[in-house]
Amino acid sequence: MLRSEIGIDLGALRRNVRRLRAVLAGSELWAVVKADAYGHGAVDCARAALTAGASALCVATVPEALALRKTEPEARIIVMGPVAAEELSAVGEARLELVVGDQIPEGVPVHVKLDTGMGRWGVSELASPPRALVGVMTHLATADSDPAFARIQLERFRAATTGLTGVTRHVANSAAVLAIPESHLDAARCGIALYGLSPFGGDPAADGLEPVLSWRSEIARAHLLAPGESTGYGRAFIARAETWIGIVPVGYADGFRRDLAGTEVLVAGRPRRVVGAVSMDAFAVELDARPEPGEPVTIVGPGLLLESHARVAGTITYELASRIESGPARARRVVSGA
Repeated sequence: MLRSEIGIDLGALRRNVRRLRAVLAGSELWAVVKADAYGHGAVDCARAALTAGASALCVATVPEALALRKTEPEARIIVMGPVAAEELSAVGEARLELVVGDQIPEGVPVHVKLDTGMGRWGVSELASPPRALVGVMTHLATADSDPAFARIQLERFRAATTGLTGVTRHVANSAAVLAIPESHLDAARCGIALYGLSPFGGDPAADGLEPVLSWRSEIARAHLLAPGESTGYGRAFIARAETWIGIVPVGYADGFRRDLAGTEVLVAGRPRRVVGAVSMDAFAVELDARPEPGEPVTIVGPGLLLESHARVAGTITYELASRIESGPARARRVVSGA
């Protein structure tokens, strides 16, 4: 095995799309593939989502959209983030749709964003719908944590769009699709759930989802620490008794963050604690015996959810997944189920 191997199971992604479409029961599913599909690979994931029934792709930037237009010439692509004036000509040429607030460009299909409680982008009301209006949307702030407030936002959105016809209304994100059925409306923008990660930070299997990403490495070196000896920067781990330590050649430059010290990985299928300071290119695990050369290490995979690492780091799976480095200079990326 190479030092870092990222597995992407597109079959699992397609099953997740079909699961979410079943929950939506007729509302469209739009696949959010921004940030390189949350670190999973936008080109591959976009194609898999479309073949499984997603009817549009959502990204954050014009360059993300243009990269996808090369491989998906007929797909509906919606740019959800701010767009600079100098990008508008490329937007028109690539037949993109834009999410806008108070600055509405001419000649481009637009989705007006209403701010119903997120407090970031958007306008408070749809005073004069633009000629090229194709959609109206809002962004739920708490669908994963406070459904009561999400429902307040939904009611504000309904009130603001009363009487509006001939456009697509879209509100729901992954959490709302799974937990707030009345939010489904015409279309839903699903991101994290596509990749088999729980929007609620729990076990994705509870919602019928399958993780798409796996991450593996190996024990590159093992040595026995005597009592009082340490491993890694700052002597953050000092052995109290004779302790076998395995060195895994993955570190924070690969996306295995420094605050993952203390989490567990699987060494030959058995849970082992990460000890000491995570460095740029390596971390250490505590073992109960000398390992075999090249002993396999599962960082994310069957029996080890990314959600468990997120709890240790005090963050969310979105951040961890989007920061895993899968480029050829650091890792081998293996795509299955294509």
